Amino acid sequence: MEYKTADLCDAFHEKIIITEPVGFRDYGGRKMFSGKIHTLKTFEDHAHVEKILNTDGTGKVLVVDGGASMRCALTGDRLGGIAVKNNWNGIIINGCIRDSAGLGQLDLGVKALNTYPISRVTDIVWEENIPVMFAGSTFMPGHYVYCDEDGIITASETLTLNN
Repeated sequence: MEYKTADLCDAFHEKIIITEPVGFRDYGGRKMFSGKIHTLKTFEDHAHVEKILNTDGTGKVLVVDGGASMRCALTGDRLGGIAVKNNWNGIIINGCIRDSAGLGQLDLGVKALNTYPISRVTDIVWEENIPVMFAGSTFMPGHYVYCDEDGIITASETLTLNN
């Protein structure tokens, strides 16, 4: 079951880290999403995002540190479709996406800083499942992230509210 970040903050204020509101916008069809963190660090290269989204994402959110680049989209509707097919709950990108209208039609959570119409593949060095830091937070592989229209929070354990 999914819960609002505000409710989780109220109930678990000592267990969560709140990501700074630096301009992340919702682009996917799902506004509320959560899951176990899987990380990627890359710069202006969507090929590694595609490689990871082609794996089983059941219960996971891909967190991509794209260096906040505004010159390259790291995902779009084609990769979003791959994510849905492979059961990813969502994608958070410290950078840009493209095909925003198409992403908005998918049952997938997508948060990113902005849109940009060009993506590319380079031979840049990339790292997977390492701690990545942006927006005042460290996203740790295996920890949990919770997202909705109000923000992004992380915790080292699954958070559940008793109703």
